[in-house]
Amino acid sequence: MDAVQEGETYRITCNGVEVAELGPLPRRRRMTAEELVRRHRRLPSIGSASLRQEADEFFGSEERVSDSDPWKRPRG
Repeated sequence: MDAVQEGETYRITCNGVEVAELGPLPRRRRMTAEELVRRHRRLPSIGSASLRQEADEFFGSEERVSDSDPWKRPRG
């Protein structure tokens, strides 16, 4: 395992036929705060109206909730 942690890869065989490979997992580099802000600024701007419309198209509108809905919070 020490060799694998250092980057060594091993091929495992069964009767001379390779069946698996044991190697280190790829390391993901942590992003800096500046990189995260840059990435966030490149995301498209989405208005609440278009988000609501897309959600209604996917899930249905609020009309799908009946008065007998057990998850609906009582008002009052």
